Amino acid sequence: MSEEKESLPSPELPEGRPNRSADEIMAPYAPVETTESEPEHGMNFMGHLEEIRSRLIKSAVALVLVTGVCTAYSDFLVNDVLIAPLTRSSKTLVLQNLVPYGQLSLYLQVVIFSGFIISFPFLAWQIWQFVAPGLHENERKAGRFSILFISLSFFTGIGFGYFVFLPVTLQFFAAFGTPLIKNNISVQDYVSFFIGALLTAGLVFELPFIAYILSKIGLLTPAFMRFYRKHAIVFLLVVAAIVTPSTDVVTQLVIGLPMILLYEISILISAHVNRKNNALKL
Repeated sequence: MSEEKESLPSPELPEGRPNRSADEIMAPYAPVETTESEPEHGMNFMGHLEEIRSRLIKSAVALVLVTGVCTAYSDFLVNDVLIAPLTRSSKTLVLQNLVPYGQLSLYLQVVIFSGFIISFPFLAWQIWQFVAPGLHENERKAGRFSILFISLSFFTGIGFGYFVFLPVTLQFFAAFGTPLIKNNISVQDYVSFFIGALLTAGLVFELPFIAYILSKIGLLTPAFMRFYRKHAIVFLLVVAAIVTPSTDVVTQLVIGLPMILLYEISILISAHVNRKNNALKL
């Protein structure tokens, strides 16, 4: 007897369709290949790290180069820029060095701070170049002239701190108190006060730029700023009292009133931006 071989039933194919190959038949049972999303995300993350590293290196090189140039003019920066507001305000205020390395530390702080101020537009540009690719189109348009706006606001604040705030406060210090006590000021304390006053004024004058950006992307409205105007004025006066080292009301108003004025300017800027945004939606 011949043994009959049992054969497995072949899959029925639809009429009019050619026989499929083995690869096509086994395709539903093949393991699903993973996409390259994970390596791609990893590359994106490493790319961001590389971008940060590149921006930091460029910023550090620019800061070192500008600081090196400022070193050549260190005597001018110390005598005619740093100490000048003190000598113009009063002849009774005298700087004194209390530590052996005091003047070396003074010169280092002056040239580094000067290098930071001069290279500020380039540093701000590097930050913007890193942030801009991750923003939406309307946010990038909002910051098109951001570097110019930021730099002008910062330098205006530095000028206000140097030519207005410092002379007023130093004159108050010189006139306050009894003449029986000599006003010998530690040079380190004076440098800290000098740098802190200028940086505070420079940052405060960025308020209109912040209002412009937030209004451009729709996070701030003039109605909101007008509604909280009284709260903002109280807050700004408190900030002025904190950053002003004296208890004199006039001295506090010297920096408090410009901050309130900047807030009102920010309302006008926000209103203008919102009108343009509403016109584009029509």
